Amino acid sequence: MIDHVDGVAFGVFIFLFLVVTVLGFAAARWRRAKDLDSLDEWGLGGRGFGTFIAWFLIGGDIYTAYTFIAVPATLYAGSAVGFFAVPYTIVVYPLIFLFLPRLWSVSHRHGYVTPADFVQGRYDSRPLALAIALTGILATMPYIALQLVGMQVVLEVMGIGTDSSNWFVKDLPLFIAFVVLAAYTYSSGLRAPALIAFVKDTLIYIVILVAVLYIPSQIGGWGHIFDTVTAGFADFNSTNADAIAAGEASPKATMPPEAAQWAYASLALGSALALFMYPHSVTGVLSTRSRSVIRRNAALLPAYSFLLGLLALLGFVAIAAGVKVDNPQQSVPQLFEEQFSPWFAGVAFAAIVIGALVPAAIMSIAAANLWTRNIYKAFINRAATHAQEARQAKLVSLLVKFGALVFVLALSKDFAINLQLLGGVWILQTLPAIVIGLYTRWMHRWALLAGWAVGMAWGTWLAYGVKSPVQDHFGGPLVNLPGTETKVYIAILAFGLNLVVGVVLTVVLRAMKVDEGVDQTRPQDFHADLGDPGVEEELDAETPAHA
Repeated sequence: MIDHVDGVAFGVFIFLFLVVTVLGFAAARWRRAKDLDSLDEWGLGGRGFGTFIAWFLIGGDIYTAYTFIAVPATLYAGSAVGFFAVPYTIVVYPLIFLFLPRLWSVSHRHGYVTPADFVQGRYDSRPLALAIALTGILATMPYIALQLVGMQVVLEVMGIGTDSSNWFVKDLPLFIAFVVLAAYTYSSGLRAPALIAFVKDTLIYIVILVAVLYIPSQIGGWGHIFDTVTAGFADFNSTNADAIAAGEASPKATMPPEAAQWAYASLALGSALALFMYPHSVTGVLSTRSRSVIRRNAALLPAYSFLLGLLALLGFVAIAAGVKVDNPQQSVPQLFEEQFSPWFAGVAFAAIVIGALVPAAIMSIAAANLWTRNIYKAFINRAATHAQEARQAKLVSLLVKFGALVFVLALSKDFAINLQLLGGVWILQTLPAIVIGLYTRWMHRWALLAGWAVGMAWGTWLAYGVKSPVQDHFGGPLVNLPGTETKVYIAILAFGLNLVVGVVLTVVLRAMKVDEGVDQTRPQDFHADLGDPGVEEELDAETPAHA
């Protein structure tokens, strides 16, 4: 199972993993409530996290292990649009500053745990709420699986299980890691990833800052790095000119050419609009104690965008350092192994793997909350007690995690990666019902459902038709605009059709006076804050950490 592993790096890695495991189980006693037998406590951490904790939790939720693997890997591979992740994380924070405080207020006033709860209350439509819940679960599953892919890449570079011919032995370390994750998530709920996020983010910041300062100084500086990358990409394009012209290879570039600029812009905008539609992002936000916590975090979270920009450049650093890997996803872990001393390489490997555990835990909790509130309680057991809801969510969180484990072990990694790109296509179709619903109820509930269905169907069909060098379907997130060579993000096209259908049908249904249901919310609900009637503090007085 362990072949050619550096003992020092492996020892440091195991030590930090054990520290995180202990913290995960200890989290059940951290800011302890009377019990965890309710979704407010188990699934939202008591709705009492302040600015400091929320910054680590939401940041650890958004910036996943796969982010730390995939973003620099796209630049290492020469993708001209690979840097889109940086502008999209800059664009997203002004957007969340506008609408997430309103979602927090109405959710705390009415006890909503999921975005589908809000949709149900706002539009009085169980089918629409079910559609939102199913979309959230569907988009989250491959996202969890990709945390496993990120962990696998690190384990492969460390040499753990790489030479084993027995698939069970080869994947045993990954299986053990997720058993541990499942156990402390089951026992501690959202408090576990909130506490572990402190360790994860601290390690990530240390590793990335050391990497961007130390490694370039060892290989000739940033000027040499960019010169090497530019010359290497030009040589590749010259050598493979015929294959590029025939469409058999993609040109490499550090900046998007004119033909790729719409792809770059649409990826950045679509991803920004989709990011906080994911249920795990909403779960992190609803766990905070007041509207001001969300606003402060919208102002502070761009610090992670700075980190992401530095991280992305490590793909270029790996090229200049002479890192040679067949799988671009291994470029940064391999760079760390070659350039760092063994003990610090162990720290770096642990940071990435722990970076998978935090979002995977939050994602599984968010998916379990959706199942429990919007499927189990809405359709199976409408009289479910708080304790029954919590028990159901705990069990489903286990099923979700191990479903993702089977998903990534049974299918090729390329398929899992490309299927995850559909997550953005799917989850963006929930935006009209959620975000527009936070400001107006003008859109008709049946029009929203029809728009969602059309957007989901067309977006999935477009993605199905995209080929890549490794598979015939679901090969990427971009498609040509009809009659042009201009590529755009599929999610934006599907979202546009969704809106058109929703608006047109709303006009028709309103003219026909089709029943719109009863709105359970009131205008003042969208501005409620901590201390207002119905929005009471659920935990003890704030600790200094929340200041």
